[in-house]
Amino acid sequence: NMNQLILGDCLEVMRKMDSESIDLIYLDPPFFSNRNYEVIWGDKGEVRSFEDRWSGGIDHYISWLKERVSEMHRLLKPTGSIYLHCDWHAFAEIKVYVLDKLFNPKNFINAIVWNRSSTRSSISRVYRRAYDTLYFYSKSDKYSFNQQFMELSKASKDLYNNKDEKGFYQTVPLLVSGKRNGETGKVWRNIDPNKQGKEGMHWVTIPSKLDEYEKQGLIYWPGSGGKTPRLKYYIEDSPGVPANDFWNDIKLVSGKESIGYPTQKPEALLDRIIQASSNEGDIILDPFVGGGTSVVVADKLGRNWIGIDQSVQAVKVSEFRLNKQQGIFSQPFVVQLHKYDYDTLRYKDAFQFEAWIVDRFGGISNLKQRGDFGIDGKSRNGTPIQVKRSDNIGRNVIDNFQSALMRYDKALYEKNKSAGDPVGFIIAFSFGKGAVQEVARLKNEENIIIKLVTVEEIVPIAKKPKLNVAINDLGADGKGIREIEFKAEAESDAGIEFYSFDFSYNPEEDNFNPTVVLDRTGTQTYKFKPGYHAIAVKAVDSEGLEAIEVIKIKVNGEIIRE
Repeated sequence: NMNQLILGDCLEVMRKMDSESIDLIYLDPPFFSNRNYEVIWGDKGEVRSFEDRWSGGIDHYISWLKERVSEMHRLLKPTGSIYLHCDWHAFAEIKVYVLDKLFNPKNFINAIVWNRSSTRSSISRVYRRAYDTLYFYSKSDKYSFNQQFMELSKASKDLYNNKDEKGFYQTVPLLVSGKRNGETGKVWRNIDPNKQGKEGMHWVTIPSKLDEYEKQGLIYWPGSGGKTPRLKYYIEDSPGVPANDFWNDIKLVSGKESIGYPTQKPEALLDRIIQASSNEGDIILDPFVGGGTSVVVADKLGRNWIGIDQSVQAVKVSEFRLNKQQGIFSQPFVVQLHKYDYDTLRYKDAFQFEAWIVDRFGGISNLKQRGDFGIDGKSRNGTPIQVKRSDNIGRNVIDNFQSALMRYDKALYEKNKSAGDPVGFIIAFSFGKGAVQEVARLKNEENIIIKLVTVEEIVPIAKKPKLNVAINDLGADGKGIREIEFKAEAESDAGIEFYSFDFSYNPEEDNFNPTVVLDRTGTQTYKFKPGYHAIAVKAVDSEGLEAIEVIKIKVNGEIIRE
């Protein structure tokens, strides 16, 4: 299962996905709120979607959302769950008219209150709004669930007020009320539980287990006076308090976790949801991926994932966040955009490109790389496909391909020829005059159809942005720390959306790890110690295509740009 970031309307994307293929869905759809609050990225895809949602008030919004959640219900496995994140604007309508209708009220598990704010507001005529609601529904009664825990309160921690060489502990009773005739009612260490208390008592476990506790030093014997033993319970062994439906322990995003996205959700929030309602290897879907927190956390937790968004900025920011945490054990992922960069496709690994373009063409790629007569794949009915990762393909390619077709499968070749169907397909970036003429001659004179297909007929292609970065020395302090301003300017027919900066880029690893993920101005300042430094800047346009410039500098008594 290849992890994917997909640019597009989630409704259209989900319609192409297999039923019952997803284990967990988390969605944080745009809230039904005022216009200024809702438009976050401001790029074309988001604005277009926003205008559609707002054309008919609350009824139209609920209809828009229900259509999408209906697809999500289809995609969920019987053991799957969904968490829908909303605020006060439409939370009643969402529960009654969307979730109860599609999932059935009997599959409603929880309405989780996330107490996201503890700040005090100025005096107004409403109670301060401090929470969001997460509706948790299952597809059936067979849903996955792993108990989660919240941190102990201060009052609970204060109960662990004893200490020994193993740490802080509290003691809990080993005897509880009620007589028993079985093992737990037997005498242990000369203590008869049936004679304890007014009505008699019994041990919390069997005597052999009590012996085991004693060997481990876990039995606490009070001083003289006939007091009964108690069990030591160490604070380190406590997982915390089983989580309830009021989450007041997860604060809003701040510090290094922040990427400058106004409604960015904390990683801790998604960590709890994903750990509770999925297992390693499961597939997580976020149809409104936004700043990418869900897929970033899913990736860390060893889940497979799919993230979808209408906004180019959302998809690219999510991509950069994922790149930032990619390590040797990370699973690869693909980014699916509306348009593809010519240079990236033209010069990427040849075998990867062949498999990718054959798949996009609707065919099946040839997994063998040798002894295949130059056949890189076949259509669904078995007709051979050859891929040339080149421009201006010449006549010799046509001649060689026709010869290979006859040797590859003569019967299929003759069958297609007799039926007037293509005997083969050649995919390339462009075809020269000689190739086009030869294909026409074969069709007219010999009734042999070889179909020439350009890459651009299969996937839309665009040119990536042009980028230039200027640097400006802002001076050094007494310790030689020098502040430098970077001013990036980029051009693209589609329009530039944002810039990202990596101030500790390693050219050898070629892994863009942005220090600043989202910058709409193109201007950043940064302080450098004396020595050599590499800085990478990326510009992203409205199609999601990007340009990168790497600046190498030496900080000494002055700045030397290589």
